[in-house]
Amino acid sequence: MAHPTEDNVEEEVQAQVLVWNHIYQFISSMSLKSVVELGIPDVLHRNEGRPISLSRLASLISIPPNRTDYLRRLMRMLVFTGCFANVSKEGEEEKYVLTPVSRLLVKDKDTGVSPFLFLEMDPVMQSSWQSLGKWFHSDQPTPFAKAHGVEVFEMAGRSESLNRMFNEAMACDSRLVAKALVEQHRDAFVGVKSLVDVGGGTGSLAATIAKAFPSIKCTVLDLPHVVADAPKDGVVELVGGNMFEHVPPADAVLLKTVLHDWSDKDCVKILKQCKKAIPPKEKGGKVMILDMIVNSKTDDHKATENQLFLDMLMMVNVGGREREEHEWKKIFTEAGFTTYKPTDGTGLLSLIELYP
Repeated sequence: MAHPTEDNVEEEVQAQVLVWNHIYQFISSMSLKSVVELGIPDVLHRNEGRPISLSRLASLISIPPNRTDYLRRLMRMLVFTGCFANVSKEGEEEKYVLTPVSRLLVKDKDTGVSPFLFLEMDPVMQSSWQSLGKWFHSDQPTPFAKAHGVEVFEMAGRSESLNRMFNEAMACDSRLVAKALVEQHRDAFVGVKSLVDVGGGTGSLAATIAKAFPSIKCTVLDLPHVVADAPKDGVVELVGGNMFEHVPPADAVLLKTVLHDWSDKDCVKILKQCKKAIPPKEKGGKVMILDMIVNSKTDDHKATENQLFLDMLMMVNVGGREREEHEWKKIFTEAGFTTYKPTDGTGLLSLIELYP
């Protein structure tokens, strides 16, 4: 039997470090969930940028003194990952402030992402990952369906708590994207007098567009149980319906992270309904798609990693996918569209203007 060489032993030791890193990545996300549940981002935010010591932080979140060192260890790990900053000098008690990452976890911040964190860390969503390996040998459409017996959108229609979590997560994501959209892509709205946000949830994205461009009449189309939870403020019109069957007519149709939920075949069906809803190109008709264009050749490793994470999330929970540009082009052509124009600049998402 061959014995490993010294070089091979060193290689295996280094490989073990990488494997452990993969195994324990869940610790970061679950720890992040715990500090949001404890209200730590909110406490630091209320201190208006001034550092808070470890002992003071423990007191403010009402944990007993014998838990203070455990809190220090939790914060030490999240400081290392960039979620918080320790600004104490050597020999001083630890003092913490928010970073750009943890500022997005403040509950009263309108672009905060904590609802997304709670959705993805919820046991209902996590259990689908436990079924991923077995799913490959099953006849279920998704690992989520393998775990629960129904698809995620069907379960959300039955479960008030899941529906609420899902709507809150989509709304918080839309508020952040909406600000970038109306600031960085203003030219895309020139000449648009009416717009339908298909799959627009509770209307946060459409409301931001309506406020930024008061001359545009904005409508949200989503499933009846989704729009039932939307605020009735008169800023946007809310329509309960099915995008596979009908899309209300408008100059422009907006699809924000909708198509990544669906197969190519279903995307073609949705886009054909959108094409019916808009006027010809020469009269200003277009579809505006906010979604990812996967680019594994970019130098931005974190951006690509997030795109691939999201692709796996779509596969596991809804049976959809993130797409490379040539995959988008195939769908557009099959749906009967002639040209498209992609533009970066909305975080991980691109704006794709699609013309009949």
